Amino acid sequence: MAAGGGVRAASSMETPSWAARIRGADGQIVGAGILLSPDRVLTCAHVVDAAAGRITAEFVGATGHSVPSMAAWVDGDAYVPETQDADGDPSGDVALLRLERPRPAEEAVRLHRLSASNRDVRMYGFPEDHNGGIWFRATVVGGCGRDGQVQLIPTSPGELASPGCSGAGVADSLTGEVFGMVLTGQKDAHGNLFSFMTPAETIVRHLHHVHPFTVGRTAVDDRLRSTGDDASDTLLDEPFAQGLAAWLRDDGQQVKISVVRPGDSARAATLRRAITLADRELRTAASVHRASLDPPGTIPSAGGHDLAVDADGLTCAEIAERISERMGLRQHSADLATDGIRDTKATLSLVVVGVDEAVDPPALLDLLEVLRAGGSRLLLVFRTAGALHRRARDELLIRPARERRAQLVERLREITGPLAGALYERRAAVVPDGIRPMDSDLVAAHAALADLTRAEDDPGRGPDRVRYERLAEWVAARLARHIDRLDRLRDRRDELSGRLRGYHVLHQHSAQGKEDPAVDALYLRAHALLQARPCDVRAAEAAVDAYTRKVDDRDGQRRSRLGGSPS
Repeated sequence: MAAGGGVRAASSMETPSWAARIRGADGQIVGAGILLSPDRVLTCAHVVDAAAGRITAEFVGATGHSVPSMAAWVDGDAYVPETQDADGDPSGDVALLRLERPRPAEEAVRLHRLSASNRDVRMYGFPEDHNGGIWFRATVVGGCGRDGQVQLIPTSPGELASPGCSGAGVADSLTGEVFGMVLTGQKDAHGNLFSFMTPAETIVRHLHHVHPFTVGRTAVDDRLRSTGDDASDTLLDEPFAQGLAAWLRDDGQQVKISVVRPGDSARAATLRRAITLADRELRTAASVHRASLDPPGTIPSAGGHDLAVDADGLTCAEIAERISERMGLRQHSADLATDGIRDTKATLSLVVVGVDEAVDPPALLDLLEVLRAGGSRLLLVFRTAGALHRRARDELLIRPARERRAQLVERLREITGPLAGALYERRAAVVPDGIRPMDSDLVAAHAALADLTRAEDDPGRGPDRVRYERLAEWVAARLARHIDRLDRLRDRRDELSGRLRGYHVLHQHSAQGKEDPAVDALYLRAHALLQARPCDVRAAEAAVDAYTRKVDDRDGQRRSRLGGSPS
């Protein structure tokens, strides 16, 4: 049994005891659920709707030879249907069921408050043809939408969350801790596959009934939470609020460093407001409605950060332990927490307030560099713009910006040089049939390279650099696809050349030196098309087909004549 009651998620070799199979009034499987206590099951509101008034919960992972089955119903008002805003952004879709009969307490599982990004996860659902349930895997991409939902990429196309999986528990693949619930799966117009989950904090915000079954410290330290007094118009620093909201919406800046001096009540209140609104659990409808009256661009996204720590009076080891706990890392002592953070591939968006008020600020900066190097996003707030603030800017902002810019320049040089040359070489060899020209993309890459080489290395140019990084990624990906398609056309041209040569030899042998103007004309046309540069592979293929068909016809006619002659 896990601390706080319940069990950890089952290993990949077991059917989890907490996994509930939900059937509707017609006996069909309509979804899944998570046993949070002996008589409570968490599921999606749309699963309840699909059950059409009669819900049956079945526990396929229970011990024994039979599958326990019992009636269930919504627990009072613990039902929040999915709603959509004017942009079609979904919210809610959670419900808590009460069971007719309790299950053994050791079969239940707790929800864990964990960071999500870059985490490998697995879920146990009941898709079509798998009535007994099946594990399916995914990787967390990050938050999406205003409700704090999280996007997953299936490990393979067959592992997309499908009907029968809604309501399934989402467990960390490494620790087995359940930290969210599957909502739905989706294949978009471009063929991309995505699954979506709602994390523990968002569930608790919608359903306070789930709070007793949720473990782990909340993401925001008490002193960083917004208070009623913070709602005053005079306590909003609008430019600061817009900058915070931009970072919390992931504007492309990995590290943001700010100063909030003691006594600056407006800036301090603005910081608390942003941290609170960006937290999945603290962001309530009332707080968002109140903030919506403020200037545009000052409201951050739900899930904009994973953890907000007040460093005042804390040791580096204590902060590392807090981060490690939030990332779901196992450590036997605080001293090993930093090693775990360094070794994990998981990342988080971290807010640290009062960096220069920690017990050992230089050691804390070393820890923050480990997080930055691992890909985590950092919002760091200092109380004074002193030597420590300057060191942080140099080590966490300016030096990485220089390195990142140098890498981008090198990447753009590769794109506009060797990769572009490889593309033009192939376009000179074969006609790029059905392949859109990339001239405008390469012109944009050249312009970005020129801009970067002219500009001074100023971290303030970060947003432009982010745009150029996305451009480089886009152009490089298109170049790779185009080169691959052109290589396949070249390979097809070579195959056709070999086929033409083979048939020509066979024809000459069977014709025994006799001329056949019709066949020879077809051969010469096909040969000319294959030798042309660039080669029109489609036209050459049609010409080779015409030649080989004619050779086959002539050969068939000769065999027919030979077969009909006297022996």
